[in-house]
Amino acid sequence: MGSVKSYHPVKLIAAVTVQAEEQWPELQAALERLFAPLDMAMDWYDFHHTDYYTAEMGTSLKKRMISFQGLIDAERLPDIKLATNRLEATDAEDGKRRVNVDPGYICAPRLVLATTKDYSHRVYLGKGIFADLHLLFLKGHFQPQPWTYPDYREPAVLDFFERVREQYMTELGLAASAPADKD
Repeated sequence: MGSVKSYHPVKLIAAVTVQAEEQWPELQAALERLFAPLDMAMDWYDFHHTDYYTAEMGTSLKKRMISFQGLIDAERLPDIKLATNRLEATDAEDGKRRVNVDPGYICAPRLVLATTKDYSHRVYLGKGIFADLHLLFLKGHFQPQPWTYPDYREPAVLDFFERVREQYMTELGLAASAPADKD
């Protein structure tokens, strides 16, 4: 029988999609009030990888990935997703979101996203929230899975997440090259 151990803290990240970059200062302030100051942020990119948000948010959307200072307990992920859902709803106009915030976390072996949508590769966490095992860290790099969203496969996005993982490993006091399968 294995012994039960507490899990080490993880690095909070989020994907942020907006109608216009001008929305960012207010959204950033709200996210930092909820969680922590940002420590890393990608440049904005044109989000054209799916039309999933078109009916609600329109076209010509902008997206960026961000990470927050410090580390959190992984068990907080459902509450964090519920908080970002409330933030989206508060910012909505006529019942339509103007922003989308998809939180998740990075730890040594993986990147996990929080979602309200069930699917075969997603694990129920509670409170209506599922964990989506989105990227695996293997052979020194994050590796997309068959279900990985198209923009998460982009080299710039993968590079950003690898830099966040490096920061995470530094915060844990581990070398970034430490084997991920020891987690």
